[in-house]
Amino acid sequence: MAGQTMTAPAEKPALSRPGILIPALSVAAAAAWCTSLAVGHTHTFDVGIHRLALSAHVLAMVLAFGSVIVVDWVGFLWLVGKRGLRDTSRLEQAAAPLIWAGLAGLLVTGALIHPDITSPATQLKMCCVLGLMLNGISLIPVMRRLHLLPEGTMFKEVSGSLRARLLVALVLSQAFWWTAIMVGFANSISRR
Repeated sequence: MAGQTMTAPAEKPALSRPGILIPALSVAAAAAWCTSLAVGHTHTFDVGIHRLALSAHVLAMVLAFGSVIVVDWVGFLWLVGKRGLRDTSRLEQAAAPLIWAGLAGLLVTGALIHPDITSPATQLKMCCVLGLMLNGISLIPVMRRLHLLPEGTMFKEVSGSLRARLLVALVLSQAFWWTAIMVGFANSISRR
């Protein structure tokens, strides 16, 4: 065909290629979670360590959950058109280390407070913590896609699948956090 040039098929973006980052992070999170449970179940620490760990546990929860609330709130404001995508992206990038540090703190201090893993309530709480970590890890490629969008992009302009993924992640995050917090406080009160 004269006058027409053949173009090579576009290469898939790096984000759409299967990778090992998300599975590897998921395995690492599950291993850390299992280690925390195993240490917490098999070791009992003295009262002083328990009290200190409980205080640190609450602080780790405040750090992680407080950061999540702010990120989710600004994300909600973007969803309803009150904030720009750049605000959401910048805040998420700044808060991510705080969220992950808080979650790591929850695992370490949780092991030191000797949770009763035979209790269904504690099992529910621990499953919520694992769910939080896996939900956060699964959002890594989603957030990368968002960061690549032009800064003026509004929520309604994002693809339907990406919008659905963000909404599911938001609902899961809030459900896991609130369940874990309520169960944790109920457990704390019942132990007294």
